[in-house]
Amino acid sequence: MLELLWLIPILPLAGAAVNGLLGRRLPKALVTAVGVGAPLLSLLVALGCLWEYAHGQFPNDAYDQVLYAWTTGDLSIPVAFLLDRLSAVMLFIVTFVGFWIHVYSAGYMAHEEGYSRYFAYLNLFMSAMLMLVLGNNYLVMFVGWEGVGLCSYLLIGFYYDQPFPPYAGKKAFIVNRVGDFAFLVGMFALFANFGTLNYHDLFTTIATQPGLVTDHYTMGLPLASFVALCFFVGAMGKSAQIPLYVWLPDAMAGPTPVSALIHAATMVTAGVYMVVRSNVIYQLAPGVSQFVAVIGAATAIFAATIAIAQTDIKKVLAYSTVSQLGYMFLAAGLGAYSAALFHVMTHAFFKALLFLGSGSVIHAMGGEQDMSKMGGLKKYLPSTFRTYVIGALAIAGIPPLAGFFSKDEILHAAAANGQWVLWAVGLITAGLTAFYMFRSVFLTFFGSFRGTHEQEHHLHESPPVMTIPLWILAAGAVVAGFVGVPKVLGGIDRFHEWLQPVLFHPGQPEMGAGTEVLLIAIAVIVAAAGIFLAWRAYGGEDGLANERAWAARFPTLHRVLANKYYVDEIYDALIVRPLAVLSRFFWKVVDTYVIDGTINAGAYLTELTGDVGRFSTTGNVRSYALYFFVGVLLLGCWIAFG
Repeated sequence: MLELLWLIPILPLAGAAVNGLLGRRLPKALVTAVGVGAPLLSLLVALGCLWEYAHGQFPNDAYDQVLYAWTTGDLSIPVAFLLDRLSAVMLFIVTFVGFWIHVYSAGYMAHEEGYSRYFAYLNLFMSAMLMLVLGNNYLVMFVGWEGVGLCSYLLIGFYYDQPFPPYAGKKAFIVNRVGDFAFLVGMFALFANFGTLNYHDLFTTIATQPGLVTDHYTMGLPLASFVALCFFVGAMGKSAQIPLYVWLPDAMAGPTPVSALIHAATMVTAGVYMVVRSNVIYQLAPGVSQFVAVIGAATAIFAATIAIAQTDIKKVLAYSTVSQLGYMFLAAGLGAYSAALFHVMTHAFFKALLFLGSGSVIHAMGGEQDMSKMGGLKKYLPSTFRTYVIGALAIAGIPPLAGFFSKDEILHAAAANGQWVLWAVGLITAGLTAFYMFRSVFLTFFGSFRGTHEQEHHLHESPPVMTIPLWILAAGAVVAGFVGVPKVLGGIDRFHEWLQPVLFHPGQPEMGAGTEVLLIAIAVIVAAAGIFLAWRAYGGEDGLANERAWAARFPTLHRVLANKYYVDEIYDALIVRPLAVLSRFFWKVVDTYVIDGTINAGAYLTELTGDVGRFSTTGNVRSYALYFFVGVLLLGCWIAFG
């Protein structure tokens, strides 16, 4: 089965080609069959490959499949796929969660225009992400990396006939270019020094000869630190970390299943995967790793504070994603790479569930996303309500759901490394997460309905094609964490053991069992307190009353949080407008007057010279004899007196 590994990214690509080229002429049922069937086949092939890999023995504990030589000569890089323990985890997440998002899309997008175009983009997105996680070298990864960037632009701007979605798509594309440039520079530095971008060759050389990357390289940094910093800037863009996170909340302009795919199973986790994949480099760059942890912690709490004041249900989940990605980078920066990837896995289930649940609510509300116009929906949407609560409990870190185990492992890593400030930030973020998630639960599903009579009349549960994926993902949000139960709770951390061969120095400091249990208890109490406070504030008949009360009591704070710290406005004033003015200057002055003016002046002089010459060309022999005589006279003067 492993020889079919190449089919996993090719099948969705084929689906994208069929629907993209022929979809407008195909029956809708056939478009659905292709759009959903291609990811299903990809999932089945992936499961077969994973089964064979898990039960086989391979050199270096990895299966390499070289398809063909992409480049030859000095730049010898093959198109090759790699299945090892790290890519196996990501492969399962992308194919399994991605497939159910495709199934859900068939119901959610059923009445939308551009149905075939949507599935072409969605299939292409999945293919690019699979290319990213399966590539056995950084260049193949980068092809997938750019592919998901392109697809995010296409999908976020799907509703191109509206003013905001195309703007949001361009914003995502442009912001990501900043990080992608840094990622390219890091790859160039690696190739210039090692002559290869193959993971195994690079990491084996670096691990056995660390001096090659710890000596001074440039800008006062050793090579390991320089490359690690460049790669992390790339991850800042793709995985929405401060200061390059601003595109992700605006990505909500796309269809809701797109939000689920971007935020849960594909694009935003690419940066975390890349950092974990490059763990040998980061372990030799402790300063950059500390920077990664600090940025992750800062992003986690920063986004969480914004989420508590948003009323758009998708915006709450968007800032929640930014915050949870910060958690993942906090773990990666602390060297807890298995904890970072564990949270990637559990987050894929409960965040996809939450986004699809919000989509079910929006579907029932006729497109309304404002929670202040919802309320009391649990009696109309029972399946959506129950699954959404499961997702909220999981992300809040309530045992024994998946988020509890992965979030606890990250907090444990911070405490075990003596990073108590980062632990405290993570703990506060956990409390805020529980608060804002259950704020969304109470405002959406409890109390009285606050929408219009017409909206209430049309409220109904989503069809099975949408609710079945919700229950499947809810089951994942419940059980996924059991692969990483810590020893102190009587479990075997199988997830950590599985990833251990991929990590060059996977050891983490240990702490006493009593201390660990105490910290777990504190984390659970803080999460429960967040839920309790949300219930006290929003669990009544009119949950908005307390929101209005605290907004009136702390108007400045509420305004700052509701307006997201005015970061977009600051960027607009400091970066966008000055660049626009500078661009207009170069367009109007440099391009129009200097460049075009110089060229036009040359043309004018040529024309003028031609006109002068034309006036002297009369065709009269006597005139030509006169010109000849004057020329001879001038030549004689020049010889005599020159």
